Amino acid sequence: MQSVIVIGGGILGLSTALHILQSRRGTRLVLIEKEGDIAQHQTGHNSGVIHSGLYYKPGSLKAINCREGYQQLLKFCKNESIPHEICGKIVVATTKEELPGLQELYRRGVANGLQDLKFLNPNEILEREPHCQGIQGLLVPQAGIVDYTAVAKKYAEKIVAMGGEIVHGERVVTLQQQGSQVEVIGQSRTWKAASVIACAGLQSDRLARQTEPTLRLQILPFRGEYFQLKPTAHKLVNHLIYPVPDPAFPFLGVHFTRIINGGIECGPNAVFAFGREAYKKTDFNWKDTLESLNWPGFHKVAVKHWRTAIGEYHRSFSKQAFVKALQKLIPEIQAEHLDVGGSGIRAQACDREGNLLDDFDFRVNKNIIHVCNAPSPAATASLAIGKTIADKALLFFS
Repeated sequence: MQSVIVIGGGILGLSTALHILQSRRGTRLVLIEKEGDIAQHQTGHNSGVIHSGLYYKPGSLKAINCREGYQQLLKFCKNESIPHEICGKIVVATTKEELPGLQELYRRGVANGLQDLKFLNPNEILEREPHCQGIQGLLVPQAGIVDYTAVAKKYAEKIVAMGGEIVHGERVVTLQQQGSQVEVIGQSRTWKAASVIACAGLQSDRLARQTEPTLRLQILPFRGEYFQLKPTAHKLVNHLIYPVPDPAFPFLGVHFTRIINGGIECGPNAVFAFGREAYKKTDFNWKDTLESLNWPGFHKVAVKHWRTAIGEYHRSFSKQAFVKALQKLIPEIQAEHLDVGGSGIRAQACDREGNLLDDFDFRVNKNIIHVCNAPSPAATASLAIGKTIADKALLFFS
């Protein structure tokens, strides 16, 4: 009987484990998660948007997996009665300088197979979002919303039903390749398996360096902070409203998102976090911070994006500055309409040259697969990405 260990109980680790068990019934599979439950980090801290594939470079792993995963996700949610909604969104240009960016999004969307994309004039924007201001919009009918924690829990349920084991509260300390086996040493237990797949998210580079010491990537943690609209202000937003993103920065800018369980989120900003799990402004981890500050690529990112970073930090500590950013899209928004919301940490891979990796990055080292970069739309594309990783792992069995 073949044996597999998956490290990481986020949506990608769970999807990968699910695909392996579906492809090779009887596989002895253990999924190890360091937290007390699954989906405790990136999966459980995102805004729940079902991405359509609009933003991604045609032909990239992001574009391919997003479109495939989108269809698979919708089918899965329908079959498993997971609440979701395809409500559509508009991307709004508020200045003439943003119009070329909007045109580029349209070009990418068409190239990625999206249909019924439509440019909106100011009156058409108001017909869909009566409180939104813009000189041109792009309607993306395929965008939607879902609770990704609910999706992840359903993956986990199916894994256990097929004989897989999910271990909670066990942090992996060491990986050691021993001939045809891999030894996985946790804080209190040790496992051996024929292959290992590490979907460790915020800790992915640390695990990867155990088998690839010269890895030229490092995870830089960026915190995204949200506000929530008070119920009395829900009337200001109908669906999803996004700005035209800065092409030089791998974040989408502050936007409005109706969430599936009720409520409307505003945000996020994107600030460097002083810890890989620093969800609060006051959280600080010396080890994580020193690792980031000592990484050569971080220095180059800081020099390149320092103006943007100052603006993001200003919004982090000034509610009024955050409100001003939101008012670009909805001028009626006021500070009294907002309550403090949640936050999330994005595991952003950065190379030594200061490039913030935009695409997925998988590393195969003998019988170990490391998922070193899996940013948005990884949740939307989880079933497609999980199959891609599982297919690579199944080659070890042949």
